[in-house]
Amino acid sequence: MPLQSTLSGKKPGSVQAESTQWDGKSFEQLRQECLQKGVLFEDPDFPATGSSLFFSQSVPVNIEWKRPKELCANPKFIVGGADRTDICQGQLGDCWLLAAIASLTMKKDALSRVVPHDQDFDHRYAGIFHFQFWQHNKWLDVVVDDRLPSVRNQLIMLHSASNDEFWSALLEKAYAKLHGSYESLKGGSTMEAMEDFTGGVGEVYETKNAPSDLFSIMKKALDRGSMMGCSIDITSSAESEAKTTTGLVKGHAYSITGLEEVSYRGQTVKLIRIRNPWGQVEWNGPWSDNAREWNYIDKAEKTRLQQNSTDDGEFWMEFEDFKRNYDKVEICNMTPDALTDDTKRHWDVNVFEGQWIRGSTAGGCRNYIDTFWTNPQFKLQLEDADDDDDDVCSVVIALMQKNRRKLRKEGMDLETIGFAVYDAPDEEEQVGKDFFRYHASKARSRTYINMREVSERFTLPPGKYLLVPTTFQPHHEADFLIRIFSEGKAGALEMGSNVDADLPDPPMPSAPEEETDEEKGLRRLFDQLAGADKAISVRELQQMLNGVLSRRKEIKFDGLSLSTCHSIINLMDVDNTGMLEFQEFKVFWEKMKKWIMLFLSFDTDRSGKMSSYELRSALKAAGMDLNNRLLQLIGLRFADDNYDIDFDDYLTCIVRLENMFRTFQAMDTLKKGRVNMNIMQFLMMSMNV
Repeated sequence: MPLQSTLSGKKPGSVQAESTQWDGKSFEQLRQECLQKGVLFEDPDFPATGSSLFFSQSVPVNIEWKRPKELCANPKFIVGGADRTDICQGQLGDCWLLAAIASLTMKKDALSRVVPHDQDFDHRYAGIFHFQFWQHNKWLDVVVDDRLPSVRNQLIMLHSASNDEFWSALLEKAYAKLHGSYESLKGGSTMEAMEDFTGGVGEVYETKNAPSDLFSIMKKALDRGSMMGCSIDITSSAESEAKTTTGLVKGHAYSITGLEEVSYRGQTVKLIRIRNPWGQVEWNGPWSDNAREWNYIDKAEKTRLQQNSTDDGEFWMEFEDFKRNYDKVEICNMTPDALTDDTKRHWDVNVFEGQWIRGSTAGGCRNYIDTFWTNPQFKLQLEDADDDDDDVCSVVIALMQKNRRKLRKEGMDLETIGFAVYDAPDEEEQVGKDFFRYHASKARSRTYINMREVSERFTLPPGKYLLVPTTFQPHHEADFLIRIFSEGKAGALEMGSNVDADLPDPPMPSAPEEETDEEKGLRRLFDQLAGADKAISVRELQQMLNGVLSRRKEIKFDGLSLSTCHSIINLMDVDNTGMLEFQEFKVFWEKMKKWIMLFLSFDTDRSGKMSSYELRSALKAAGMDLNNRLLQLIGLRFADDNYDIDFDDYLTCIVRLENMFRTFQAMDTLKKGRVNMNIMQFLMMSMNV
C-alpha cells in the first residue's frame, strides 16, 4: 500500500493526531464529558488491573492504583519545565525508553508535541491526560487516566525526582497502553522510542568501527536537534545490567546529552556527557564528577560544564574513553540530512506498507533463492542527482517491522530483517527467481538484525532500482513499513501490484464427426453417466473426472472434491442449468489438459503437490496476474502446513479465479489490465478463496 509525502520542515504539532480510543472520542471530548458528569476518567481501554501491568505473570506484590492527588497534597503535571532529571527508572526494565525521554526533554518542539501542555491538576482537571506518539507514518493521540501503580504510596514505575511531579510517569503509562501493557516495554532499543517521539530517521554507529570523524558527526547531530543514545554490548544474558569496575552498566541504555571540547594542559580534549536513566550509578574514571582533571581547566568552563555535579546519573568522560567502553551509538535525526556535511536538504519521502505472509510472500533472504523472489518488491526511479553532485543520488532506506512489541503477549518477538537493492529491469511485474540467481545486489543493509528498524544511507547513480525487504528466514510472518528518503525527486511503486488476466475465448468444440479418439472415449464414458437429458450433475462429474484422472499415473492425488466439481460447473455451465452437457465438458477438458501440464511443471518431485510460493508463476502461465494481497489470501486458504498445494486445491483455485475474471469481463470492469480491488477481494471472500 503506497503512501507519499515530503519532508518540508513542518513543525511537530502541524499534523493532526488520530485518536486511539475504542469509541473514537478525542481527549477534549472525553474530558468535557467527565467535567459535565462531575466524575474522574477511568480508561476502559487500559484498566487499572493486573492485565495492564503484566501478560506473562501475576502481579508479584500488592499493587494499588492511585491518582496523584492520593499520593501527595499538591500534584503538578510539570514543575519548572520538563527536564532530564525528572526521569528516574522504576522496577520496569525499560531503560531504553527512559533514555529516549531524557533526550526528548532537550528538544522543546518535539517535547511539546509528545507531551501537550493543555493539561494539569488544577484547571479543568478530570483525571484524564493525553500524549502523542508517531507510529508507522502517522501520529496517534493516546489518552490515559491518572491512576498509577504504587506500593505503600510510592510509584513503582518511572517517576520524577520530585515527588509532586507526574508528567513522566503518565507518559510511560500512555506508552505502555500503546503497546498493550507495562511488561511489553521490557527491553528495547533507544532508537525505537526516539523515532516514536519524533517520526525521525535512525542511524547506528559501532564505536569500534566508526568513522574517524565520529565526534563531529555526533556534535552536528546534537546541534541539529537529533536525539542520541548509547549502550555497552553483552555477551550473555547474565551480563545484562552488570556494573563494571568503572561504574558503567552493560546491556543498559544511556542518553547522550552533550559534546564539548576543552583546553586541558595545553591540549584540546573532546568530552561527552552521558546520562544513566537510573538517576544514579556513574562513570568513576577520568573526567567523572570529582575527577582531578577538572582542576586543570578554566574555572568558568568548569562551572559551565559542571552545573550539576551531584550523583544524578549524569557524567562526563573523554571521548576516547567513551569509544573504548561503549559499543553502540544510536542517533535519531529529525530529517534524513547527512551528519557528514553541512548541507540542509529538501527530502522526498515514499512510504509503503506490506506483509510477509508464509506460503506466499515470506520468502526469506537471498540464501533461500527458491523463495527469495516471492518477497514484496519495490521499484525506485532515482531521477535527479544531488544538487552538489551530478553523478549520484542520496537515498536513505528505512525498513521497520510493525506492532511486534504489542504481539509479545502472543509469544511473538522481533523478526530478523534486512533488505537488498538491485538494478531494476524495465517491466513492472514481479521479478522472478532467475533474475536474482544471475544478478548481484548493488546495495544492501549491512546486516540482518532483530531490531524494529534497519536503516542505511546510500549514494547511487540515477537510475531504476529494485528494493527487496525480507526476513532472514523464509516462512516468518510480519507486517512492515518502508520509508525511502531521496534528496532528488524519486518515483516508487510496488512491483506486481496489477490484477489482470489474459484469457482468450475458449475454442468452439469440435463436431461429433470430427472428434479425436480421446474425445470419443470421453463421450462413451459421459453417455454412461448422463441421463436422458444428456447432461451430468456435479456428482457425476466428480465420478467421471476421478475415473479419468486416476488412469494418469503422473498425477498423484486422492480424487477431486465435490467443491472443486461445483466450481467447474459454475465456470462451464453457460446455460445455467446446473448440469454439464458434453460440448461444455469438451471445452473444459481442453482447459484441464493445459492446467495439468502446468501443475506437473511445478510438481518437480512428482509428490502430487506444488509449492505455494510458485503459485504466482503458475497463475501467470495460466494467463492471470494477482497482486501480493490476493496471493496472500489464496496461500492462506489453500496451502498446507508445509506451504504446499495439492492438485485438487490447485484446480479449485485456478477454476474459481478464471470464473471470477470472466465475470469481470462480462461486467466490463476489467479494463486496461486493472480490476477494482474492492470487488475482487469481496468476490474472493464470498467464494471462499
